[in-house]
Amino acid sequence: MAKYSILVNDKTYEVDVMDDMPLLWVLRDVLGMRGTKFGCGKALCGACTVNLDDTAIRSCSFPISAVGKGKITTIEGISDHGDHPVQKAWEQYVVPQCGYCQTGQIMNAVALLKSNPRPSEQEIEQAMQGNLCRCGTYNRIKTAILSIAGA
Repeated sequence: MAKYSILVNDKTYEVDVMDDMPLLWVLRDVLGMRGTKFGCGKALCGACTVNLDDTAIRSCSFPISAVGKGKITTIEGISDHGDHPVQKAWEQYVVPQCGYCQTGQIMNAVALLKSNPRPSEQEIEQAMQGNLCRCGTYNRIKTAILSIAGA
């Protein structure tokens, strides 16, 4: 066990966990933040996506020991009232069906728009291809992101 001080959603937390504990389990089981989902456990589906210093990462395979002094943002931290532009676009274009993958999709889109405020359709497809959606809402995801690109 080791003690870590981590910054999550602009708040510092002290956690005492194993060095190799995935960030996902620190967030969900230790800190009680249930918005980030477990999908495959192998960083293949993107359901567990959170942002580390505004870069999308797969928290299911990212050890707590690798966080360092980075700033972690989860779905709970992008807005207080569900009114982040990406969340509003998701609602406007009725993106979710079952909704399970959507927190990861949203976090990936937030990171994309932070690094590239005006992505093309091809850049959106490229950036989002690692986030899987069993319901197949890819076209709505792309439309939602395009609707706020450059806004």
